[in-house]
Amino acid sequence: MTKPRVLISDKMDPNAARIFEERGCDVDVITGETPEQLIARIGDYDGLAIRSSTKVTKQVLAAAKNLKVVGRAGIGVDNVDIPAASAQGVVVMNTPFGNSITTAEHAIALMFALARQIPEANAQTQAGKWPKNDFMGVEVTGKTLGLIGAGNIGSIVASRALGLKMKVVAFDPFLTPERALEMGVEKADLDTLLAKADFITLHTPLTDQTRNILSAENIAKCKKGVRIINCARGGLIDEAALKEALDSGHVAGAALDVFQTEPAKESPLFGTPNFICTPHLGASTTEAQVNVALQVAEQMAEYLVTGGVTNALNVPSLSAEEAPKLKPYMALAEQLGSLVGQLTTGSIPRISIHAEGAAAELNIKPIVAAVLCGFLRVQSATVNMVNAPFLAKERGIEVREVRTEKEGDYHTLIRVSVKTDAGERSVAGTLFSNREPRLVELFGIKVEAELAGPMMYIVNEDAPGFIGRIGTLLGEAGTNIGTFNLGRREAGGEAVLLLSLDSKLPAEVLEQAKSLPGVKRAMALAF
Repeated sequence: MTKPRVLISDKMDPNAARIFEERGCDVDVITGETPEQLIARIGDYDGLAIRSSTKVTKQVLAAAKNLKVVGRAGIGVDNVDIPAASAQGVVVMNTPFGNSITTAEHAIALMFALARQIPEANAQTQAGKWPKNDFMGVEVTGKTLGLIGAGNIGSIVASRALGLKMKVVAFDPFLTPERALEMGVEKADLDTLLAKADFITLHTPLTDQTRNILSAENIAKCKKGVRIINCARGGLIDEAALKEALDSGHVAGAALDVFQTEPAKESPLFGTPNFICTPHLGASTTEAQVNVALQVAEQMAEYLVTGGVTNALNVPSLSAEEAPKLKPYMALAEQLGSLVGQLTTGSIPRISIHAEGAAAELNIKPIVAAVLCGFLRVQSATVNMVNAPFLAKERGIEVREVRTEKEGDYHTLIRVSVKTDAGERSVAGTLFSNREPRLVELFGIKVEAELAGPMMYIVNEDAPGFIGRIGTLLGEAGTNIGTFNLGRREAGGEAVLLLSLDSKLPAEVLEQAKSLPGVKRAMALAF
């Protein structure tokens, strides 16, 4: 078996390459290349490990014919075109925890530097002055810290601030009241935070919703004398508006580790009194750089060698503990999706995935992705679990997830329903005691079948002699039947046949089957 090939294109701890090799990958470390050189090289690799220098653009991805995963050693992925990667079926991973403490500590350090005006005092003291009376600082004890973003890094900052006897007010749309109580912070809307905070620190990704979250309008809502820290992403603060607020004294001080344009060779903020900055050092500690390099190598190697997905941004994560339990469900889900995709025609505005019984207790996201993968692969062989949700959205398909913990006829069940011009159509499957996937319902008809290999699907009128006629037809054509699965709505009503075949059904035999008396529909299927 050929080993996966990985390219490390940015400088990172050398132990990352060792981990790739130990986990069964071939690795090349080639850094400092131009975009054109990377485009010429990337087609040979299954994995690409980067930091912030390499730009994984649409052009790079288009040239990466074998690429399966991009791993960012760090949190921010502004340098990766995630929609383009998703469309091409490439997993994008980051390492959200390796540098969390380091970044949180840097935010706290900048807060203290602002509170006591340390950089300016240091500069003047080293210049031979003794400006003891020129620098009147403020204590942080008892002050209110406004936390914009209460995720991993934000929660660490909150814990440090509480240890400094500060009050913490947090704005984060995803922060639940229970989590806020657990963290010991006050959950508030943005306007309330701006009005209360003595210090504001940002710890949120840069999105359309968060861009310029500290705009001129919002900065004006802040308490006079507020001090602002940003160790998250450039673009969260309107830098020109911050300059005006510093000049007017409305903002008493600001500390930025990140800028809208980096490297920040120039900025309206440079030289402004009570403004301090660092060159994107939030993650720059020895410990953090080692941690993120090792973590990205472990994650990428696990995906390339075993299929385990950790910290992915465009596909549901699947831990090593979850994978064995979910694997048979995902196989079932992909088969059901494929069955629906082959049996339905016309536009499908909605697809619903219903997990019932034991299945409802699982991580349903990988199951949903597997259904969509099977459903859309009927149209394109390049569909995988990464790009299937993206392609479904692109086609305007609404995807619904439903859980029912109560058991029905089966201990565990996955049902896939689609909205068609003829109404709602659904198929359902379960896992047998040996964890083998089985179809148990097809468009409202109870039928038990294993979905594998070439198959034949027939809808016919339930009448004596039909089974013999279809058996004779296939026998005379030299097509052997592996399994024979029959279901019907009622005696004499509509019946369904699912036949597994030892070889692909010849087109002429399918046409002959369609002409048999009582046949309403006949199709060749493949799994």
